[in-house]
Amino acid sequence: MVATVSPSPSATDQGSVASALRRAVFLDRDGVINRPKVVAGKPYPPSSVAEFVLLPGVPEVCRQLKEAGFLLVVATNQPDVGRGRFSQAVVETIHTHMCQVLPIDRVEVCYDPGGTEPPSEFRKPRPGMLRRAATALNIDLSRSWMIGDRWRDIDCGHNAGCTTIFIDYGYNEHLHAKPHFRVPNLVEAARIILMRR
Repeated sequence: MVATVSPSPSATDQGSVASALRRAVFLDRDGVINRPKVVAGKPYPPSSVAEFVLLPGVPEVCRQLKEAGFLLVVATNQPDVGRGRFSQAVVETIHTHMCQVLPIDRVEVCYDPGGTEPPSEFRKPRPGMLRRAATALNIDLSRSWMIGDRWRDIDCGHNAGCTTIFIDYGYNEHLHAKPHFRVPNLVEAARIILMRR
């Protein structure tokens, strides 16, 4: 996993601290960056690097967002590890490859299988992964974006105070919270972000 951490600002006045904060685009992984396996209307993650296939336009979109000054942070639930369906090493190998081919600044992963009490603060829809990345990289969540293709992504973005973009693939599930924007793919999501930067 790759995580590039910026130093914390040393300014003492509020204005200087605020100006030091950076903007980020938080990206879900499966269905946003790479093509998921869809079975019975529900998406599933790749189980190997060979199955990890970037969606059309993703490299160019990531380059455009980086050039516009955004940090790129992947925030992904990978509960199949917690459920014993495949190993953490597989996920880490996929992420190493992903960070070699895309300019990702940080990868946040939650392996919690879900259904635990209390629920993990890092498992989407809870905003722990976004908040942890924001602390590490000096990110202003209120000026940042969350892009996802599942209801958990959109709820997570709202819970963290980000602007949300939902990539609508027509999965067999319903949104809980209304996204700020709804698009067919990451290319259109980036277009919205770049128009409003």
